[in-house]
Amino acid sequence: MAFKSDIEIAQEATMLPITKVAENLGIEEEDLECYGRYKAKLSNSLWKKIENRPDGKLILVTAINPTPAGEGKTTTAVGLGEAFGKLGKNAIIALREPSLGPCMGVKGGAAGGGYAQVVPMEDINLHFTGDLHAISTAHNLLSAMVDNHLQQGNELGIDPRTITWKRVVDLNDRALRQIIIGLGGKSQGVPRESGYMITVASEIMAILCLSKDLMDLKERISNILIGYTYDGKPVYCKDLKAQGAMAALLKDAIKPNLVQTLENTPAIIHGGPFANIAHGCNSLRATRYALKLADYVVTEAGFGADLGAEKFLDIKCRIGGLKPDAIVLVATIRALKYNGGIKKEETSKPNLEALKKGFVNLEAHIRNLQQYDVPVVVTLNSFVTDTEEEVEFVESTCRAMGCDFALSKVWEKGGEGGIDLANEVLKTLENKESHYHPLYPNEMSLEDKIKTIATKIYGADGVTFGPGTKTTLKKLTELGYGNLPVCIAKTQYSLSDNQKKLGRPTGFKITIRQVNVSAGAGFVVALAGDIMTMPGLPKVPAAEAIDVDADGNITGLF
Repeated sequence: MAFKSDIEIAQEATMLPITKVAENLGIEEEDLECYGRYKAKLSNSLWKKIENRPDGKLILVTAINPTPAGEGKTTTAVGLGEAFGKLGKNAIIALREPSLGPCMGVKGGAAGGGYAQVVPMEDINLHFTGDLHAISTAHNLLSAMVDNHLQQGNELGIDPRTITWKRVVDLNDRALRQIIIGLGGKSQGVPRESGYMITVASEIMAILCLSKDLMDLKERISNILIGYTYDGKPVYCKDLKAQGAMAALLKDAIKPNLVQTLENTPAIIHGGPFANIAHGCNSLRATRYALKLADYVVTEAGFGADLGAEKFLDIKCRIGGLKPDAIVLVATIRALKYNGGIKKEETSKPNLEALKKGFVNLEAHIRNLQQYDVPVVVTLNSFVTDTEEEVEFVESTCRAMGCDFALSKVWEKGGEGGIDLANEVLKTLENKESHYHPLYPNEMSLEDKIKTIATKIYGADGVTFGPGTKTTLKKLTELGYGNLPVCIAKTQYSLSDNQKKLGRPTGFKITIRQVNVSAGAGFVVALAGDIMTMPGLPKVPAAEAIDVDADGNITGLF
């Protein structure tokens, strides 16, 4: 029997009008801003009606380190939300918006998979409601105003060599990583080195995802640090008077987007910062809306628990005052065997020894998450090639570590395949109390915060700070940023900063090569290893397989 592709399944879905999805949540049509028949933004007026309601239960879905064998984190999050619906529970899924970079590159879209997808899948994975374009435009407006200021006499005395504010585009384009701008003569601008980042690595994206409302967003934008003067004084966005226009460009983008799953479960999809570069969580505003509208909110954080979940727990929850009630940790037998040293093409074959060897990766993530005192449920995204012996080993070992456990078959069966998982999560919520706390206090020094994450989450022996990084940390502390949380950008493929070290690496140090502050977003960024803020396309980009016919029907998305 031939399996249907994700896009074929999505295109056959019977969607409800978005007004009906909203009605099922008690949302009136006047509180929606519709983008066609199946998408809508939630208005500011809705928040005023619901802000005093009690919060529902917050469930974070995360995963082991991603491998070519696949884990299915977003698929599991969607399927869990659908399963709650099957059980008659009032649930909402809160996810990130996909970036065009991976969609056209190698990873594909981020709308789930199989029978656990959010729809309209093509819209969500492409331009959606235009949020990422608005973020790109707002970011690049500030870039243009910085260079215009230099051109028009540089009244602020900005040292062009210290400007950290680059430009962005929501595509993978390695040729733009490092560029020289302003060439062509005196009237063409001031020549200087610069570069591009991918839009989802922009501080504007991080700000949008951590802002309470439009005025909070404008205030955060005003505090963006763009560089320094010749005598070493910081220069902010507000010094260029750009924050008003930038906020105006984002006035609609800050509103959360409402869509649905294949089974018509409501889904709020909003914001999409990369997890290996930025904080990897959907918008705080979307999560807050969801918590007021539903009894159970299923959200996810990008890549493995060492990246997205750590940032969710140490940055988003800290800044937003959130308290997660449970964490679902996703793995697959195949991915664990890959971590045990088996080649991808061999992972479907029974191999208990490789599974036991690779289990250390899952074990590390369990131990890491337990440090936050939030109950953990482990789920195996099930494949037909999994043997009873392999599943029994994972289940028994997880339960011995104090975790609840359930199999998930949501890719194949949608919500029906997630009922065991949903029941296990409900049992965990009923019987185990969350005592969530961040990994480190605000008062800890920036250097020690980096060391704490490196040793307690990554399992490193310590941290090697590259040239100038300690000096930068000292200067940021002097500027008043010492109490901010830290966002470490590193490879997603390993607990270390070397993507080739699978399983549970030991005997290594994390190398921090660059440090800067996202002053508006409210965290300090530390770049580890060779991580880049502008990815490149693979040898065979996914874009080569994407096509559209004369009627506008899209093929090749996944």
